[in-house]
Amino acid sequence: MLLWIVLVVGAMIILYGIVPTVLIRKANFRVYRKGASPGMIALTFDDGPDPYYTPRLLDLLKKYQVKATFFVVGKKAKQYPSIVKRMHDEGHEIGMHNYRHISNWFIFPPFLGKGLRKSANIIEQITGTRPIYYRPPWGHFNLFTPFLQKKYPTVMWTAILGDWNVKVGALELHKRLKNSVEDGAIIVLHDSGTTFGADELAPEQMLAALEWLLKEEKAKKMRWVTVTDLLNAQTNKQISSI
Repeated sequence: MLLWIVLVVGAMIILYGIVPTVLIRKANFRVYRKGASPGMIALTFDDGPDPYYTPRLLDLLKKYQVKATFFVVGKKAKQYPSIVKRMHDEGHEIGMHNYRHISNWFIFPPFLGKGLRKSANIIEQITGTRPIYYRPPWGHFNLFTPFLQKKYPTVMWTAILGDWNVKVGALELHKRLKNSVEDGAIIVLHDSGTTFGADELAPEQMLAALEWLLKEEKAKKMRWVTVTDLLNAQTNKQISSI
């Protein structure tokens, strides 16, 4: 009996979550992965805000005059509104990363939609601006997410660097960052180490590696912009009409 339950649950996860994830990623269905503008890069951060690391990250971005896009967890945004407000006030863009950091493979449709609306309301109450973009945790989709993508354009990445794993180390992370610098890139980093599968001290290494990169001539020649600024004029026009 237990074996049958395990098999049924496994089949449901495959059909509800894994198969849609593979198909959506392969087809790039309503997904933005890269910009078309030469000399521009979008630096993005997931899983925050974090009360310790995110303010330090904001200090670093301000020091090097870099604008970024933060995909925040709705519950954390509610806990740390002053940090979210600072993101907005300093010219960064704010997107959504679910209300709780849970894979979409394990969230039923009504709860996913409700969580995103709740997150959007929280962010709008703090900043006065309603978020546009969405990035699902771990890049996981389900059968329902294509319907949500009509309302919240989904932003994936050209480079996800494993910076949540402290074993990567700052030197290796710096190398990966350098290799990911290219025209139109969307780079994913993480300003929190408290989510499932992440190492608590990993953001410390991320901050060190990122500052090493931003000091280099190659990085100085690039324009570090928000996702909206990175995407081309036609895409922006489409998004603004949503």
